[in-house]
Amino acid sequence: MSPPPQVADSIEPPSPPTERLAHFPHRLQGVLFQPIGDEGRAELVERRLVDAITRGHVRAGERLPSENDLAKSLGVAPVTVREALLALRGRGLVVTRRGRNGGSFVADHADPLSFAREAVHRSSRLALRDLGAHYAAITGACVRYAARRADPSEAQRVRRRMTGLEALDGESHRRLLDDIQIELVALSQSARLTREQMKLQAEMSPYMRLVAYTAEDRGRQAAHLSAVIDAVEAADADAAGARTESMVAETIEALIQLQLQPKTD
Repeated sequence: MSPPPQVADSIEPPSPPTERLAHFPHRLQGVLFQPIGDEGRAELVERRLVDAITRGHVRAGERLPSENDLAKSLGVAPVTVREALLALRGRGLVVTRRGRNGGSFVADHADPLSFAREAVHRSSRLALRDLGAHYAAITGACVRYAARRADPSEAQRVRRRMTGLEALDGESHRRLLDDIQIELVALSQSARLTREQMKLQAEMSPYMRLVAYTAEDRGRQAAHLSAVIDAVEAADADAAGARTESMVAETIEALIQLQLQPKTD
């Protein structure tokens, strides 16, 4: 098992196994390829890779690390990775290309928004509200601790990451907001909470992107996070938590409205 990271101004995830992983969301990539441990079964490797693909943290057409690199990162045998990749090929999520530049690639049709939309329609309202309650409880606690513990200059450094946000496309916008959220949580000075936030952010990110249809929607999400940063800088724990809970409630209600819309092919 990897030793817990040290929390300073931000928490850096473990180094990715290959340079290809540099395209992943900076703060979320460490979650995707953490060691699986003694339970190193092919099903768990498959699930980890499916999560990375369906949540959009590995992009369509992107080359996966080699079997050996994945095996080292996940803490399993190469044959276990090979078995998992075979299952993913059978599901149409991964394709294999031969030759000098060959390897395993995410299928071109793998669209994380489609996966997220399908997941919303399969979920009950209770399940969506439970997802929101879990995210709000952890994230709200983290930003409250950040407001109590962070120096104002640390919050100001996080704020500078917001510069130029409005010029980004939907995918890049969401990835940067994910980064900023995790850096803000890291100001709680709790390695355990920050690791938990990284897992939750990886799960929640595609749903947040799904309901950010327009530039106005994306601007509203950014405004929520900016207000949380303001509260942390002002050492106002209650305001930081309340604004986080408001953001989550808005997201969950938007997902429920989406769920009520008829499915389209």
